[in-house]
Amino acid sequence: MTSITIPSDLWEGDEETVITSWFASEGASVSKGALIAEIMTAKTQYEIHAPAPGRLHIIHDVDAVVAKGTVIGEVT
Repeated sequence: MTSITIPSDLWEGDEETVITSWFASEGASVSKGALIAEIMTAKTQYEIHAPAPGRLHIIHDVDAVVAKGTVIGEVT
């Protein structure tokens, strides 16, 4: 199992972010490096890529407000 975490170095400051999109569904097969989600912080979009190949398990849905370092999903 590999965690999908909001990186702590994407933006300066401690603002929370909102998950705006998941591009893969719960249980979908994903490839390492595939674009799987987008988040928005202070009107800036950031892409989240799969850290490993496997099946996606979504922990936080679209519109969830999360902080840096939060695990938003897992690849198993």
